[in-house]
Amino acid sequence: MLEGSILQKLDQAHRHGKQPLNLGVYYKNTLVALCHALEDFILDSKSAPLMITAFQRGKWYLEEADRYSALADKSEHVAIMATPDSGFDSHPTSKKDNVTLVYLKESDPVAEEWHLMILSPTYTAMVLCQELSDADYGGQKPEADLERKFYGFWTFEPEIVYETVEIAIAHIAEYQPELAQLMTTQVEKMTAESATRQRDDLDAVVSQVVKYLQDSHKILHQPDQATHFSGFKDLSENIVSNEMQAFLRMAQLLDVTDVSNPMAASEVAAMAEAMSQLLDLPAWQAKRLYLSGLLHRVGLPDVTREHNRKSQAQQEVLENQFAPKASVLRVMPQLEAVSKILTHQREAWDGSGIPAKLAYDEIPLESRILCLLSDFQQKMKAYKQYSSDKNPVTQALSDCQALAGKRYDPKLLDALSLLVMGMQQGMTLQAYQPKIATGMWLVDNEGAEKNKTPSS
Repeated sequence: MLEGSILQKLDQAHRHGKQPLNLGVYYKNTLVALCHALEDFILDSKSAPLMITAFQRGKWYLEEADRYSALADKSEHVAIMATPDSGFDSHPTSKKDNVTLVYLKESDPVAEEWHLMILSPTYTAMVLCQELSDADYGGQKPEADLERKFYGFWTFEPEIVYETVEIAIAHIAEYQPELAQLMTTQVEKMTAESATRQRDDLDAVVSQVVKYLQDSHKILHQPDQATHFSGFKDLSENIVSNEMQAFLRMAQLLDVTDVSNPMAASEVAAMAEAMSQLLDLPAWQAKRLYLSGLLHRVGLPDVTREHNRKSQAQQEVLENQFAPKASVLRVMPQLEAVSKILTHQREAWDGSGIPAKLAYDEIPLESRILCLLSDFQQKMKAYKQYSSDKNPVTQALSDCQALAGKRYDPKLLDALSLLVMGMQQGMTLQAYQPKIATGMWLVDNEGAEKNKTPSS
């Protein structure tokens, strides 16, 4: 990592006390698709953002200048950092009042970075990367553009985007102090507005990211694209991996924004992993259940976020006001089975649930497990927060047992009872945020069995 670069400063801040960054390696084609998707959503956003970009060299800016004209028209301000290559300021976009070019010194490490930061009261997104060094390439820097690789990460998480924007503004202040002050004022205004504004639809952003990645994948698979590219398979997998990352980042943001229960997905996934062992599920099904646990809030985010504050009767009324949102996952073929699992995670054993009022073994097994575990986790968290005189684990189990044969599969309550017994005897469930940038193993769907969705 380049000393003094924005990525390096952010990484240092997160190595001590803060959550570590989900760093990974990205091919240039992947980054182009990601950036275009995140940028183009600005055109549909409810608010005008502050955009900060770093293009490495002026020529990369010139390739994007026409697109940036439309983006600038929808933005509060656009600040572009790059070295002053020939022709950098010749394009009309550079002359717009709200577009500022920040010329970097050749020796500035940021001149070797590829950044996109989008910050508004309703929409935050970021790509933060730098190209691998000659040493990282093993002394053989690729000649083909397709083979270029970058190290970094991308996210929707507002807190990290705000933090990175502050680092970027501090860097810009070394070149243009007045611009840095203007941008600081804009950030302060957006921060105040964000508390009262409804955020843009994250489902739409994620769907756009996946679509752009899939379009890039289709172009890559055209006959003339792979002819002289030795890393074709790696790039293809890199694109698919980032489609998966988009959904995992969406799920992560749903957790982060729920201050009362910020580890729900990780804890449900950990319990699902343990339940898979208790039920002796085959490895492919256990992996799919674990992934479904990580993504379960994507299915009905509005319901699950309110779950721990509602009575059972209130929950049922609330659930019937919302249609399942898991269909967003269907844009990715590898997640079709997971989408079905999440769509039916609010079905009830006695047929009184939603959306299809399936009953008994008609409900996919993984859906039944998620229904029980997500409710149990929410109840356990609520008892920990609001009740000091009861054992939260025991009380949550008791509440679930009271609905055996109604909301929950009785056989699964037996397995949950064994899991709770183990927890009370000191068994620790490893609830952790997965390393999103290495999530390709979650979408490995080799084998016909993995494409089935069994009922039992």
